[in-house]
Amino acid sequence: MKDFISIHDCSTEEIDKLLKLAIKLKAELKNGIPHPILKGKTLGMIFSKSSTRTRVSFEVGMTQLGGYPLFLSSSDIQLGRGETIYDTANVLSRYLDGIMIRTFSHQDVLDLAKYADIPVINALTDLLHPCQVMADLLTAYEHKGRLKGLKMTYIGDGNNMAHSLMYGCAKVGMDISVATPAGYTCDEEVVSNAKDDAKKTGANIVITQDPVEAIKDADIVYSDTWVSMGQEEEKAERIRVFKPYQINRELFGKAKPDAVFMHCLPAYRGFEVTEDVIDSPNSVIFDEAENRLHAQKAVMATLMA
Repeated sequence: MKDFISIHDCSTEEIDKLLKLAIKLKAELKNGIPHPILKGKTLGMIFSKSSTRTRVSFEVGMTQLGGYPLFLSSSDIQLGRGETIYDTANVLSRYLDGIMIRTFSHQDVLDLAKYADIPVINALTDLLHPCQVMADLLTAYEHKGRLKGLKMTYIGDGNNMAHSLMYGCAKVGMDISVATPAGYTCDEEVVSNAKDDAKKTGANIVITQDPVEAIKDADIVYSDTWVSMGQEEEKAERIRVFKPYQINRELFGKAKPDAVFMHCLPAYRGFEVTEDVIDSPNSVIFDEAENRLHAQKAVMATLMA
């Protein structure tokens, strides 16, 4: 791998190696064993979309790896404000050892990776969120002891999380059911790609509008916000449409008794999930949030070492 843009671009073996490295780095950190794998390296972090977990986990992770994280907000650079991505990519390649970018347009990330001579990490676009899913897979493995053969259910908007979860599950042989309302379904090309990946690992992908059908026998239940950044004008309509897709105690009870609940955060309690689910013993959201640090360290170490 030169870049980490989409889990669909990775082989099953590459995903497995990243997860094993994340487990190793996490254990070393917990045991006070330093791992300055990226000593002397610099990561440029471009943020067109703000994020608590993304900024903190990448900055802390890069520091723990011995490198230097450089925060670049949209007001700090000329990307998309007159200077071409080609020029920006070539200039940053002369200064940095890697680029992390969190932005709106997925094409911007593809173009940045195309023109940059250094690794580019996709920390979120409107289409995909692969770093989050690496943390999700790590969390699932920690709590279930395996990935292949498990069933994940995603209920909500057919957004970047739904897309990357399909890719991730398909690569590791995990079944996934995605329940979204009409008009908010997943990208057809992503679904097709994920189903092609699933054929190679034996995973089963189900797309439905029925959350009750989707959640049956689930080992992992996943939710995300109904109103993402940039969709604020649609808030009232989205709340109305997604209300039947709320993960509450009644719906969650239709999953397996030992099912765990995941959410990429931030969560809006009382909307996509009720407090009696997100604060229950079944919830692993903070393990999941912590694992952003370890999974992203594995990605950075693999690409930039």
